Amino acid sequence: MTKIIFMGTPDFSVPVLKRIIDEGYDVIAVVTQPDRPVGRKKVLTPPPVKVEAEKHGIPVYQPDKIREKEELEKIIALNADLVVTAAFGQILPNELLDAPKYGCINVHASLLPELRGGAPIHYSILQGKEKTGITIMYMAEKLDAGDILTQAEVTIEEEDNVGTLHDKLSKIGSDLLAETLPKLINEELQAIKQDDAKASFAPNIKRSEEKIDWSKSGEDIYNHVRGLNPWPVAYTTLDGSIMKIWQVMKLEAGKQALPGTVIDVQNDGFIVSTGNETAILVTELQPSGKKKMPAKDYLRGAGSFIKAGMKLGEQNEAN
Repeated sequence: MTKIIFMGTPDFSVPVLKRIIDEGYDVIAVVTQPDRPVGRKKVLTPPPVKVEAEKHGIPVYQPDKIREKEELEKIIALNADLVVTAAFGQILPNELLDAPKYGCINVHASLLPELRGGAPIHYSILQGKEKTGITIMYMAEKLDAGDILTQAEVTIEEEDNVGTLHDKLSKIGSDLLAETLPKLINEELQAIKQDDAKASFAPNIKRSEEKIDWSKSGEDIYNHVRGLNPWPVAYTTLDGSIMKIWQVMKLEAGKQALPGTVIDVQNDGFIVSTGNETAILVTELQPSGKKKMPAKDYLRGAGSFIKAGMKLGEQNEAN
């Protein structure tokens, strides 16, 4: 039986691990990131992959840095036939890449060489792409640059956000891996080198990139909001307070006001002018210090002061 070490950390990785177990492979160890403080109370929380591994009685390793000699030697000494990674979060050193009989492969959430990096799902939506997918490739000591084994395309629907697309890709990634593993082990696959000249990158989202730039087109702002939902969530400011924007709709409204200006308040939300003729209707939001809520509920309560002519991202004069 093929002995596999699985490396992964977030929710995306869990269906992939479960599928390897369900397919009958011998998962001899799981390597994941250390437990981290989560939430306002900073509760020490295990990664989702650790939780799943412990359900199956699989030994778990949590090196802070896998490159450290002692940690690396422990993992190599397990003598796995194959290492499978999915959103692990660390680049593996050559000593480990060269150790398993069948090498080290990665399940990556993009059609490489597009969107190498830690946030490919976010960027596929932020950039308004119509399709993305899963790539299974050999790992290299360079970010997501290894030779490609198999790929599967996924259509990005107009209503998709990071959460819905994440779930689609995680499922398709587990399916593609199940198809790929026997072919890899039986040496039936021909790996294809990536064209580095066509590479693009999807680095982790910075806080500064979460803020909505109302001077952009309505289409770009729509993609921005859904490309950060449900994490880390786009935001704007209203009278100096942060307001997270969870869901919006596009409206053809014509160019009526400076970008960021509230041009109308309706029962189901408020309409904001952008950098072109496509306005944005805010339908779900989260005021500072509050839970997310439908915009209509906010407007009936704490947000009843919002009127046409107010500006998001700036301080408004008192009425």
